[in-house]
Amino acid sequence: MDVRELIIAGWTGRDEAALRKHIRELEEIGVKPPKTTPIFYRVAANLFCHATEIQVSGTDTSGEVEFVLLKTKDALRIAVGSDHTDRKAETIGVSLSKQLCAKPVSVESWAYDEVKPHWNRLVLRSFIYENSKRVLYQEGTVDAMRSPEDLLGRHPLKNDEAMFCGTFAAKGGIRPSARFEMELEDPVLGRKLSHQYAIRELPVEG
Repeated sequence: MDVRELIIAGWTGRDEAALRKHIRELEEIGVKPPKTTPIFYRVAANLFCHATEIQVSGTDTSGEVEFVLLKTKDALRIAVGSDHTDRKAETIGVSLSKQLCAKPVSVESWAYDEVKPHWNRLVLRSFIYENSKRVLYQEGTVDAMRSPEDLLGRHPLKNDEAMFCGTFAAKGGIRPSARFEMELEDPVLGRKLSHQYAIRELPVEG
């Protein structure tokens, strides 16, 4: 898919009380609260990629597993992706932090119509590596986030546009890893979308 526009939907959780709590937590570490919830950040379309390695500046970045909406001329499709983000830059501005890192996405995708009848049973997971061990980093069902219909009702997609749609809290807190693995599981049809990539940290010289 040749993506012309890329949108990162943030603060998409359905639990409003949990959202407000998380906003207060981030304010305490210097992250400005969003203007609205949800909010739709625009980033450069060329950040959308299927890379198996990305390069980042410094040691303060990390991945976030999300379901990704892809609008083609024929259908709405679902992929799994990572909104890889610079956490240090996030304290300066969320839009800036989103813009600084590539957004790896699975090569394969599913037609949304195939999963719509059992949408709330889909499971997102991510894994990182610590001390050479694969560790579960995030896990949850997609019903924790607003539905595709809800998000598209607020920010419609045109053909050849893509939207990342929100994530879960990290188990044990947000932290970097040299590798990030992610999957979207469909337990009803017995299949998974998956992708993984390495993170190469570039030195910060000034």
